[in-house]
Amino acid sequence: MKARVHITLKSGVLDPQGKAVHNALTSLGFDGVDDVRQGKYLELDLVESDAEQARAAVEAMCTRLLANTVIEDYQIELEDG
Repeated sequence: MKARVHITLKSGVLDPQGKAVHNALTSLGFDGVDDVRQGKYLELDLVESDAEQARAAVEAMCTRLLANTVIEDYQIELEDG
């Protein structure tokens, strides 16, 4: 089973890297971008074949290591294969 995890800063948390990207885009002439928020994307290949157990395992990984749940949110997508 494959798990995809998207980790982003919670709204209200300052994002200096996103601001730097926004400023760079503006300086390159891309004026149509209102805001940029940066994040992390991870793909995990899991041995687990049961979706419920796989989701529980990835949830535990996120809360214990992958995401700082004080300032970050995460979304998990599971796919067979």
